[in-house]
Amino acid sequence: MLACWRGPALLLVVCLAAAVVASPQQAIEFENGGLKYQTLTRKGVTVMFTRMTSHVHDYSMWQVAISNGSDAYWSVKPEDFAFRRADGRVFPAVPARDVVQQMLSRGSHADMVKLITSYESALYGIPHMKISNGYEQRRQNAMAEGVSARFKAAAAASAIVLVAARVAPGESTDGAVFVPGDNRQIANGRLTLRSNGQVFEFNPE
Repeated sequence: MLACWRGPALLLVVCLAAAVVASPQQAIEFENGGLKYQTLTRKGVTVMFTRMTSHVHDYSMWQVAISNGSDAYWSVKPEDFAFRRADGRVFPAVPARDVVQQMLSRGSHADMVKLITSYESALYGIPHMKISNGYEQRRQNAMAEGVSARFKAAAAASAIVLVAARVAPGESTDGAVFVPGDNRQIANGRLTLRSNGQVFEFNPE
C-alpha cells in the first residue's frame, strides 16, 4: 500500500510500502527514530499520528498531521479527537485555547523545553518530510513573543497545538492534540477521530 503526502502549509511526502495487503479499515503502522506512527485514510483524507514522548501538566500528547487528498474542504479541530480505553471510558481532547491558557497560568521553562523538543522529535521523525510555512514558521513567531517563563511556555503551546482548521483540497495541516490524563489513565486503548461524518479508529496502542 502506498500513501503519499503533499501540501503547501506542510509539504510532506511519505511513501509506505506494506508487505501484506491491509484492510481499508485498519491503520498502517511503522516505526522511525524510535517512535511508532499510525496512518489511516478515509474519503481521500489521510491522518498520521504518533504519541509524543513527554506529557505536560497531566496532558498526554499526540503529534498529528492531516493531508486532504479529496476534492472538498475538510474541517478539523482538537475536540474531534478522543482516546477511547478498552473499558469504554472516553477521554476527549481539549480545545487549543485551553492548552495555551493552562501554560499561561502554570507554565515553566521546563514545560517550554518539553513541548518543543517532544513535538520536533515526533514531527521530524517522519521520513522524507519537508516543511514550508508550517510549524517552523509558527515556532519562530511564537518564540518572539513574551518574556516570562509562563509566556514562553504559552507561546510554545500555541506554536505546536492543533488549531481548528478548514483544510483545502491538496493542502495539509499539523499540530499536537492534548488529552487530559496521565499515563495510567490514557492507556490500553486507541485514539479516535470523528470529523466531517467520518470515523477514524486507529489500532490500539
